Amino acid sequence: MKFDVSLPLVLFLITAAVLFLYTKFGEKVKSLLGGKEFTTRHTVLLVVAMGAMITVLGWTIIQIPDMAIMVLFLYAYSMMLFLFTYLVVPKWYLAVLTPALFIALYVLYRDTYLWTPYLMNLFAIIFAICISVYMGGLFSWKTTTLFVVLLTLMDIVQVLITGFMVESSKKMIALQLPVMIIVPTFPSEGYIMLGLGDIFLSGLLCIQTMQKYGKKFGLVSAGAIAIVFLLLETILINYNVGFFPATVFVISGWLTALGARYLFRSLSRL
Repeated sequence: MKFDVSLPLVLFLITAAVLFLYTKFGEKVKSLLGGKEFTTRHTVLLVVAMGAMITVLGWTIIQIPDMAIMVLFLYAYSMMLFLFTYLVVPKWYLAVLTPALFIALYVLYRDTYLWTPYLMNLFAIIFAICISVYMGGLFSWKTTTLFVVLLTLMDIVQVLITGFMVESSKKMIALQLPVMIIVPTFPSEGYIMLGLGDIFLSGLLCIQTMQKYGKKFGLVSAGAIAIVFLLLETILINYNVGFFPATVFVISGWLTALGARYLFRSLSRL
């Protein structure tokens, strides 16, 4: 039987890093954002905007110039890198260095051997951590639940029905944009990828779980997500399933952790 431990392990380590950084900078992020949170309306609009962007990028009838896609993503990455660096080192002239370095490396070396998959993975991981820490405080438990349901439905439709998620991913990979992590499977041979949206979802869920139930259970939920991810990924590998909405894996792990906690609490009261 084939299986892979590398991707679940990477997912766990990234989520654990998100929890650690949010513990250190979460209150500062909330202060910078003025304590504002997403409402139900904001959450719905966010998922609609994500779905629309994926449709536009993945619909082959719509021919978007490669330059426009690159400018859009480079701008988004640069802003997030600047904001996160400014959060850690509140000096604007230092904060501009990280986005400047990223843009310089991408523009100058994208078509050379220096722009390696490892470097792409590094920037993808950094971006996933940055956006998770920054946006983690914008959600409440209520809006997180709504976001999870809507995002999962959107992911299922865009991957399994329309296929726009697959096409948009291929287009951005061809442009060598760090929109996902690609790691070699172990001990099985081959490679496997995971989108930044799935990593962000794992980070968001564990941040909200940590805020509601404490730091330890936040880390436990990250471990549960990784374990369930491993089990479900093993099924896909052995049945040669191609693209599949990984949000289902992430949510299954999170719900497993919550279900186990509820069951343990119920039994302890007997």
